[in-house]
Amino acid sequence: MKALVALILLVQLPIHKAVPAAPPAPLGCDDPESEAAAEVAVNYINGHSHHGYKFSLNRIEDIRVVPQGPNNDIIFLELDLLETKCPILSPTPLANCTVRSFAEHAVEGDCDVKLQKVDGTLSVVASKCHSHADSSEDILKVCPDCPLLAKMNNTEVLETVSAALNDYNSKTTDSYLRLLEIGRAKIQYYPAHIVATEFAVGATNCSAEEAKANVGACQLLPEDQSNFGFCTAVMVKGPSQDLQVDCQLYGHQVPAPDISLLSWPGVTYIHPGQDTSAGLAPSDVGITNHNLALAHNNPVASESSSSEILRSMLSAKALTKRAVAEAAQHDKVPRPVGFVPPPPPCPGKIRHFDI
Repeated sequence: MKALVALILLVQLPIHKAVPAAPPAPLGCDDPESEAAAEVAVNYINGHSHHGYKFSLNRIEDIRVVPQGPNNDIIFLELDLLETKCPILSPTPLANCTVRSFAEHAVEGDCDVKLQKVDGTLSVVASKCHSHADSSEDILKVCPDCPLLAKMNNTEVLETVSAALNDYNSKTTDSYLRLLEIGRAKIQYYPAHIVATEFAVGATNCSAEEAKANVGACQLLPEDQSNFGFCTAVMVKGPSQDLQVDCQLYGHQVPAPDISLLSWPGVTYIHPGQDTSAGLAPSDVGITNHNLALAHNNPVASESSSSEILRSMLSAKALTKRAVAEAAQHDKVPRPVGFVPPPPPCPGKIRHFDI
């Protein structure tokens, strides 16, 4: 009888089931972890870009984290970037590079980046980018008199670069410089006719004096001695005429272990001595700015690139729907007067300006 009573009492005890752990809250675009991932991504993009200028983070548009196992996550980032004034060859740290202002005809970069985080260490798996200059209409609305970006193969641009290089080489006592690539150019017609250009250069194995005898024999310095630099030139064509040239050589730099010198600007093609069109990659003829897509065009960088990723997206969407439903229910709770709801987790803050 006692055994029967004990069995009845045991059956009546509440059954406690193990409650699965709640999934971690999704990252917001301005969370420290998101910004750390974006910093790694931007450094990778700049480190593997071959032309133009360095880009700086303007906004984290979106972030998705797909767990792969213990201490192992795949992270998808959507980033908005802005072009800086630092050439891609410049040793200046990105933190010290000034973002080009809106009135200077800003260039925006849009990037999808896939990263992996293992035991707290972030690494980039793939990147896909494209970049474009802001529309002329937007610039002229804000600054009607601001000069706009000119095509790199514009005749006046090529003439200015050629005259600037000839002028510099005729006056220097150092190495003869050869054109690597044209970075950007602008043409102003009023109140004066002015052509402003920026272009990358490389030191050769000839002195400027030696180049006068046989410029065709002057070749870029070998990899272990390479010395690249950057020049700006302003030619006033009217009403008076003037030419101002400034060139800065960066000194020999050792490329990162996974980046060959041959992938640096201008080193992938041959430049005849005075042929400034050689400073243009074939894909750059007729455009106003270098496109990040030339160096970053991996479809795996985006979430929609494989069935595995699509499954993770569906899971993420389910979580998002649940979060929206919970938020809607939460919003029914009475709020005190003056309550300001928190901002949505994405997109993140704009660091410079929106274009």
